[in-house]
Amino acid sequence: MDQDDQRDEAETVTCGNSKCKSKIVPGDGQDGDETKKKNKKKSQKTTRRRQLMSFSELPDYMKDNEFILNYYRADWSIRDAFFSVFSFHNESLNVWTHLLGFILFVALTVANVMHHDKFFPVDAKSPGNVTRWPFFVFLGGSMFCLLSSSICHLFCCHSKELNLVLLRIDYTGISVMIITSFFPAMYYIFLCTPRWYVIYLTGITSMGIFTIITLFTPSLSSPKYRGFRALLFAVMGLFGIVPGVHALVVNWGNPQRNATLVYELAMAVFYLVGTGFYVGRVPERFKPGWFDRVGHSHQIFHVFVLLGALSHYAAALLFLDWRDHVSC
Repeated sequence: MDQDDQRDEAETVTCGNSKCKSKIVPGDGQDGDETKKKNKKKSQKTTRRRQLMSFSELPDYMKDNEFILNYYRADWSIRDAFFSVFSFHNESLNVWTHLLGFILFVALTVANVMHHDKFFPVDAKSPGNVTRWPFFVFLGGSMFCLLSSSICHLFCCHSKELNLVLLRIDYTGISVMIITSFFPAMYYIFLCTPRWYVIYLTGITSMGIFTIITLFTPSLSSPKYRGFRALLFAVMGLFGIVPGVHALVVNWGNPQRNATLVYELAMAVFYLVGTGFYVGRVPERFKPGWFDRVGHSHQIFHVFVLLGALSHYAAALLFLDWRDHVSC
């Protein structure tokens, strides 16, 4: 058999019960190679997306703190961003500080629900029968803030659009936490003079709504306005000085006055100190790159926010205990 016959036989394929000849189409091998190359490029692109980046490699929407130099995620898929909760990058502790805080407040809420079965008693002003809803409003606001913060830090690396949405939710969470923190204090202190807690709660709620609407402006989410955002939240918190002084005057003889005052002052100090770290970007400002994954300002800010919330929780328990024993 000559070479031509051997070539034809090699190219013969079986078609049912008969044989037919099918010539190999030139370029089939090239198409296969092109497909392999495309798959390889896609695989490399996916791998590259999962790699941590430096600040200089980030898209503009991710450039928030130039003193944190490495371990960034950018343009990751939702799936990759979700599973990055188990990896170690510069947002890991931002996620976990408030995620664990959220879990803690869920546990505290469940414990209090099981212990207090009367949310809306018929006679809320009677000793031992005081309503609990302002207390649970505070717990709900704290949980919303902590959870929205964790979600924001976990998924903000996905895209510019989602980043902006999550930042707005995060700012809303902070505002909600500040607003709801006023509810137990104002309600229980001024329980016997309802007009005052209505005035103060209306005031702080209005300030919170104004802050949320203002911060929904996209440009105000940029690093340039970090100080302005902190100022808005600080003004909301400092509004508490007015009802706080009023409460001291009308409850000067209250034996629990000093204890609640200590807790509330501790809360204020925690929030203000944490905000100072956040605005000043300390300590990474003094040693860029040293605190990329552990110890940078936003992580410290998160810890102080959680401590402030726990301090206010302790004060709220004292308010409840007082009203359980003292009627109007």
